[in-house]
Amino acid sequence: MKALNTDKAPAAIGPYSQAIRTGNIVFVSGQLPIIPETGAFPEGGVKEQTRQSLLNARAILQSEGLDLKDVVKTTVFLSDIANFGPMNEVYAEFFTAPFPARCAFAVKDLPKAALVEIEFIAEAK
Repeated sequence: MKALNTDKAPAAIGPYSQAIRTGNIVFVSGQLPIIPETGAFPEGGVKEQTRQSLLNARAILQSEGLDLKDVVKTTVFLSDIANFGPMNEVYAEFFTAPFPARCAFAVKDLPKAALVEIEFIAEAK
């Protein structure tokens, strides 16, 4: 098992790794929409936060020589299911067919009052 860490994505805010690689599988922890350089959320709403969460995850994958095309599964946590449509619009900008499997649902609260958090599972070829 190998812990992955890059300063191009926000540091973990608790006792967990940005990602773990075991064999050919990479598990990327849930990515909040934190801008690594400032520690703040991007201005705007769920679209801007979704974009930042995806950029953070991509940076972690790239630190291991992977990219979003290697993602096989995502889980999207939303603070409000009404944000599903806007999140989905931005999400669609980052992935091409064959799309990863995905689960998306609303939760009561997210850390730091985020509107979205996204976790990933990727496969290294």
